[in-house]
Amino acid sequence: MKRIALLAFVLVLLAGLSPRAYAQDQSRLDAIIKSGKIKVCSPGDYKPFSLAKPDGAFEGIDIDLIASAAKALGVEVEMVKTSWPKLMDDFLASCDVAVGGISVSTERAKRAGFTQAYMINGKAPITKCENVSKFQTVADINKANVTVITNPGGSNERFVRANLPAAKVIVFNDNVTIFDEILKGNADVMISESIETIVQQKIRPGLCAVNPDKPLQYGEMGYMLPRGDASIKAWFDTWLHLAKASGEYDRIVEKWMK
Repeated sequence: MKRIALLAFVLVLLAGLSPRAYAQDQSRLDAIIKSGKIKVCSPGDYKPFSLAKPDGAFEGIDIDLIASAAKALGVEVEMVKTSWPKLMDDFLASCDVAVGGISVSTERAKRAGFTQAYMINGKAPITKCENVSKFQTVADINKANVTVITNPGGSNERFVRANLPAAKVIVFNDNVTIFDEILKGNADVMISESIETIVQQKIRPGLCAVNPDKPLQYGEMGYMLPRGDASIKAWFDTWLHLAKASGEYDRIVEKWMK
């Protein structure tokens, strides 16, 4: 066996490849199929994409979509609860894919790959309905007398830090109840994905999304995958294309947007 392994090593070197490149020929996709399980990281605090329920189950757009992908692969889903500050580290250590309303960014792309974008979803403000006219632009919000609330560790906080340096910023750890802080008067506005602002105004009377059809910043959402693994990316992109072409994607999104 040692001679066989040594021969393989020599052949790789002769082919001009590094041993590391040889090892990477084995796609994560092969390991998932072999194990019969796909491990999925998600913060689980982001309606309508992914929400962790008290019983430990998850629900939302991305949960239904990843279940569809797992069915197509012939494997079971194992959910791994994480948080936005720990998302990348937990994904790299424990998971095959990460979902839950994850924005595609150059910072994340340094350490992980992405599927093709499955949704265009830029940043938009949400505030009390009587204050909508006050917060139409970044300039309107970027003032010392405006209190902006944000969840930590994700693209929302990065947007706030980069674009609203003059505003007072409150970091609030519970992304499920964070919108209630605006209703309570503890904050004036939050910046989030436009689709989330639409959902939150439906379930929290008194809150209104501000121009969600014209976001403050362009954004895309995708699923995080192992960086440099062409096979798993090609499979997920193919599955996503077919889910959209068949109408399955639209049916799932519409279900959670009602």
